[in-house]
Amino acid sequence: MSTNIRVVIAEDDLQIAEIQKRFLERIEGFELVGLAHGLEEARDLVDILKPELLLLDVQFPKGNGLELLRDLRANHCATDVILITAAREIDTLRAALHGGIFDYILKPLVFERLKEALANYALHLEKLHGMSTLVQTEVDRLLPRGQHPSSAPVASPLPKGVDALTLAKVIEVIHETNTPLNAEEVGKQINASRTTARRYLEHLVSRGELTAEVSYGTVGRPERRYQKIR
Repeated sequence: MSTNIRVVIAEDDLQIAEIQKRFLERIEGFELVGLAHGLEEARDLVDILKPELLLLDVQFPKGNGLELLRDLRANHCATDVILITAAREIDTLRAALHGGIFDYILKPLVFERLKEALANYALHLEKLHGMSTLVQTEVDRLLPRGQHPSSAPVASPLPKGVDALTLAKVIEVIHETNTPLNAEEVGKQINASRTTARRYLEHLVSRGELTAEVSYGTVGRPERRYQKIR
C-alpha cells in the first residue's frame, strides 16, 4: 500500500494511551490521526476522520467500548476495530467477535503483540485491495477463522516483576540512544534503581530485542552494556 494506514486510539487511561501512541509511532506504515479518552470523542473522531483502524478499549468511565462497536456496525462504518483491553470474560470476547473485530489484545499491551496485529492487518488490506473476484482459496486465506490454532502465535506473558509501562519506558530509552547503555544509565532515565533497570534490560535480551556486551570501565570493573539489535 502506498499510503499509511490511518489509526484512531480510544483509551481513557492517559498513560496507557501515551504508550499506545509511542508504540504506534515505531511501526512503519501506520499513522495516528486521532486520540480519544472517551467514547463520544472516539465516535466523533471516527465519524469525521474515517480512519481505516480503531484501537479500542472496552471499559470507559462512561459507557462500554462494545456499545461503540455495535453502533459503528449498525451504521455500516467501514472502520476496522482491534480491541485492546483488560477484559478477560468469554462473553466480552464473544460479543467482540459478533461485532466483527479484527483482533483482540489483552493488557498489559506488549509492543511485539501490537506490531504483529498491525502487520496482519496491513496484509489483510493488501489482500482485499488485490482481489477482483472471489475465489474460495483466497477467501480462506483472508478469513482468520479457518486457521489452525497452532498457526496463530501467542504473546508470552510478562514475567513476575516486569510491568508493561516500565518496560515501554526502557524500550524507549534504548531506541532513542545510539550508544550502548549500562543499567545505571537506563535507571536514571526512567527514575528507577540500577537493579530494576537491569531486570528489564535482561528481559529484553531474553526476548531477542537487545544485545548485551561486557565492557570494562575506568577502574577495570566489568559491566554489561545494552543496545538495540540493528
